[in-house]
Amino acid sequence: MINLNALYQLKESFGFFSNQLTYPEKLDFHPKAFEKAFNEQHPGYEEVQQYWTNMHDISLDDIQEVYTRTFDFEKKTTLYMTYNKLTEQKERGQMLARLKVLYEMFGLEMPKSELSDFLPLMLEFLYAAEWRGDSRAQESLTLVVMVIEDGTFELLRALGEQNSPYFHLIKALRETLKSCVVEQEKVTNCD
Repeated sequence: MINLNALYQLKESFGFFSNQLTYPEKLDFHPKAFEKAFNEQHPGYEEVQQYWTNMHDISLDDIQEVYTRTFDFEKKTTLYMTYNKLTEQKERGQMLARLKVLYEMFGLEMPKSELSDFLPLMLEFLYAAEWRGDSRAQESLTLVVMVIEDGTFELLRALGEQNSPYFHLIKALRETLKSCVVEQEKVTNCD
């Protein structure tokens, strides 16, 4: 189950993660982008700080090359969150359709050229959607977070094996999401 208030308080960081996981541009690495989304109390701060430092040690051309090599040419490091997990086409198609409907239900128009399990799109949804006060939010956002958690589990492992600078970004994302998950035991005890 997701703590919706905690998730809402971390919205800025989801926007940051989304931007960092799209094709890199110079403005993506402006110091204000980082400062706006993170402080030392943020659950992913240490990892995202390491990512930020690593990225500022290399040129934009090198970052773009690493991004392309990592996310465009490697199946294990795809940014499509259901690609490696849901191997049956029918099962994956159903999840893609479910996510698309969910986004539209909260007012997000999906780009026609993108699949609904594209990690930057999912993070943009967490950043931009207004779910407060919506009775569908708990179930819907739990699904989105679950798909991201499942998809980034193998992604993190593969990035670690490649010693990729994106390892720390994905680890920070996972730490951020983990801080919003309420254990079922705690939920039961609160009833």
